[in-house]
Amino acid sequence: MLVRFENVGLRYGVGSELLRDLSFEIAPSSFQFLSGPSGSGKTTLLRMMLASLKPTRGMVQVFGQDVARMDKDQVTAVRRKIGIVLQDFRLLDHLTTYENVALPLRVQGKSEDSYRPEVIELLRWVGLGDRMHVPPVILSGGEKQRAAIARALIVRPQLLLADEPTGNVDPALAKRLVRLFIELNKLGTAIVMATHDWALMEQIPQRRLVLSDGRLRIEG
Repeated sequence: MLVRFENVGLRYGVGSELLRDLSFEIAPSSFQFLSGPSGSGKTTLLRMMLASLKPTRGMVQVFGQDVARMDKDQVTAVRRKIGIVLQDFRLLDHLTTYENVALPLRVQGKSEDSYRPEVIELLRWVGLGDRMHVPPVILSGGEKQRAAIARALIVRPQLLLADEPTGNVDPALAKRLVRLFIELNKLGTAIVMATHDWALMEQIPQRRLVLSDGRLRIEG
């Protein structure tokens, strides 16, 4: 399993638990929506899967390692296997779209000759082949979202965590983005997509992890 939660609870300070008794698994090459009302803990749960937040009780394993016992180097190694798409995109305006997508590979010390064809192919795959040399400031919201997705995918993650990736786009583009995730999933990447868009989930039936009142139920 890529991710395993066993009787996990989480609280901040001395308050009541935000998450209670969570037990579930994320299998390789699986696809699941993570849903629930605003404030239910979806982003918090994704942070735990990313090994950036430790449970108050219970055990979270990511790629077979106990999050509570990981050192800094182990966390870094695990995160290299995970792609993350956030709501605010976090694209760098002083770089082109191509440079933003290539940035994770540059940080790893790879030469441009080794990754340029792959970056170009991926940008074309997400429909940005004609926008690769422009800065993010002139991209539409949907184009920025696709650029952020491409940046997450360029490292060929085994697991992709997407936090409300369709929250800032129209329904037609939202459905297109989910189809993009499904195609990626068919290539072997496990997907966890947080969303509150129930209409979208009804159109595209997949397994659902539903958070409500701090607890989790699994549908589908």
